[in-house]
Amino acid sequence: MKDENTGVTRRNFLSTAVTGIVSAGFLGSLTGRAFPQEKKPDDTKSEKTEKVIIHRKLGKTGISMPIVSMGVMNSDNPEVVRASYEIGIRHFDTAAYYQRGRNEEMVGKVIKELGGRDKVVIATKIFHPGIRSETKEADVPKTVERLCEESLKRLQMDYVDILYVHNLKSTGTASDETVMKAMTKLKEKGKAKHIGVTTHTQMHRIINEAVSAGVWDVILTVLNFTLADYTELLTAIENAAAKGVGIIAMKTQAGSQRRTKIDFGDEYSGSTIATAALKWVLHNKNITTAVPGYTTFEHMREDFSVVGDLTLTPDEKKLLSDQKVKVGMGFCRQCELCRVTCPRGVDIPTLMRTHMYAARYTNFLQARAALSEIPAGCGLEACSDCRKCTARCMHSIDIAGNIDELRQIYV
Repeated sequence: MKDENTGVTRRNFLSTAVTGIVSAGFLGSLTGRAFPQEKKPDDTKSEKTEKVIIHRKLGKTGISMPIVSMGVMNSDNPEVVRASYEIGIRHFDTAAYYQRGRNEEMVGKVIKELGGRDKVVIATKIFHPGIRSETKEADVPKTVERLCEESLKRLQMDYVDILYVHNLKSTGTASDETVMKAMTKLKEKGKAKHIGVTTHTQMHRIINEAVSAGVWDVILTVLNFTLADYTELLTAIENAAAKGVGIIAMKTQAGSQRRTKIDFGDEYSGSTIATAALKWVLHNKNITTAVPGYTTFEHMREDFSVVGDLTLTPDEKKLLSDQKVKVGMGFCRQCELCRVTCPRGVDIPTLMRTHMYAARYTNFLQARAALSEIPAGCGLEACSDCRKCTARCMHSIDIAGNIDELRQIYV
């Protein structure tokens, strides 16, 4: 690991205890409070320590950053963002649509107050104009620029370090000439230092297409230990990195909240699951950094604890080889093979992603946004009078159970 280290950095490690978490349910989303809240106690103490932080370079961008970053999507507590900066996090990943823009506003406000803009890498995302609306091709450049300017205004910044076109699902979107030209123009204007794409679906195909397009600097993709057998994805990541495209990993803890003994008995602690999952991803040298989503100080410290040493403990090795854990995580890889097993043509992959946001993240705003992506007649309404779900997953996802939980929430 020493060959990746850029030196020793002194950080303040906050020994903050959790004193209260307010978990909001579905009704909470109607008031904009759909995320777990955490308060820092008044008697917060700080301790200084030396930690060697592993850094990696992001493809050909020239950016070097710690191997653990912050996915801000589920957090609405600015103090968690502030504490993340203080312990050494230098890359913050947000998006225009997280919390209806409030996520960007929070990140921008904290970074401005810290005076650390030149010390951080800020990434945000906009949707492909043709995915979210009926934007005419001639209007795409103006739409892309407008979306970027709106994000910059919320962030209170003149530029972002990485601007992504978000959540590409189908071939043709990563090589859309009109969008690529519009994004390249923003790069030329200095509004975005680097441009990229993100993908949750058919990841290997989107990555391969993005690399072939020759325009994108960075790709943000799903990767976690439940995908160890997804050889096409691992190969696509390797090929992209070999060609100088920076690769950042998301959903690194299998798209779920921290698991406890309720899920897997006393055999594994929630901390062991979290750190083992992160280390598995970061053992892949093609991954520059991981952006685990966390909302508490405790989980922040768990994630950042791996930043100097990726050596697996005996418990972590055992967990990663335990097939029941991989199945128990219930992570949908969005392969879309289940769609042909549903006679009603339901968009099962998007419903499974909605379930992840609602049931596991308790992020009902993001769940509602995912639901809104589904074409009429292909969502939960198509399941309303279905007595028995016949859809099947070749990777052991409980489709029927997840849809039933969604129906209890939304129908």
